[in-house]
Amino acid sequence: MKDILNKLDKAFENKVRLGIMSALMVNEQMDFISLKDLLGVTDGNLASHLKNLENREYIGYEKEFVDRKPNTTYRATELGKKAFKNHINAIEKLLSNR
Repeated sequence: MKDILNKLDKAFENKVRLGIMSALMVNEQMDFISLKDLLGVTDGNLASHLKNLENREYIGYEKEFVDRKPNTTYRATELGKKAFKNHINAIEKLLSNR
């Protein structure tokens, strides 16, 4: 059991970061507003959790202007996808290990 617990990634213990990664695993990319609306969080809250995932290199971003307005899109990196899959696999093992 301890081996399984050690495979859980602290980056995904927070529900907002878990939601961000879940959304980015099933969508190639999402913009800030779409993530904010999906997760029902404030700008500042989302920005801080995105920064945490960026610092771990689990997500990447691209900034551009659309109709003279800034638009930032996010995507899961290969490292992030692998870490998230490992985290989910550990949860599944915990659930099946009765």
